[in-house]
Amino acid sequence: MTTVPTVVTPAHDEADTSADFSTNSINSTTRSDLGRRDSKRGHHRRRSSSFVMVQQVQETPDQVVDQEVSPNANAEWVNMKGAWVIHVVLIVLAKMVINEIPGISDSIRWTMINLGYMAVSFVMFHLIKGTPFDQNSGAYDHLTLWEQIDQGYQYTPAKKYLTSLPIGLFLLSTHYSHYDPWLFWLNLGALLLVLFPKLPILHRSRLLIFPSQSTGTSTPVEAIPSDVK
Repeated sequence: MTTVPTVVTPAHDEADTSADFSTNSINSTTRSDLGRRDSKRGHHRRRSSSFVMVQQVQETPDQVVDQEVSPNANAEWVNMKGAWVIHVVLIVLAKMVINEIPGISDSIRWTMINLGYMAVSFVMFHLIKGTPFDQNSGAYDHLTLWEQIDQGYQYTPAKKYLTSLPIGLFLLSTHYSHYDPWLFWLNLGALLLVLFPKLPILHRSRLLIFPSQSTGTSTPVEAIPSDVK
């Protein structure tokens, strides 16, 4: 009579297998629940945007070609004969007109001259963009007059003159206002408003306050299947 060997599986092996399966199922369910909660919260989580953002103006190859096709008549006058003298002439004429206003001290007159020149200079060179001429197919529409002068090169004679003139006018207004503290800080603030946009480090930079779009990208979120509640 032949005896057939019988293989007996230990009971504790079956128990371990069942426990491992149960543990894996619990871990999988826990990770799934956590993933759903994180993904739901992710739909409402965005990176915080700053109140002030500096944006750099870039040029396309087509704009570079259009700028080289013909000279920029909007900025060429800065280097023409008499263009530098006209600034001094306008300041002197404004001073003569303000002198005729009665009841104003000489300190206030020089302060008015300084503030007026700084305001006109800021609007003319750093606020208005583009050109009134249509010779370059809109290649300068995104640039201010200061950025158009001398094709954007820094430390040119024209830019040195236009930088030193506000400083000289500030020193004159400070001297003739007898170094009054209030007038000094007022004139200094106007000077800094004009000098800062002229700095090479701020060339073609735009300071955006309360930008409409977020500065960062959205946090990556995994899509939730429609059948998952």
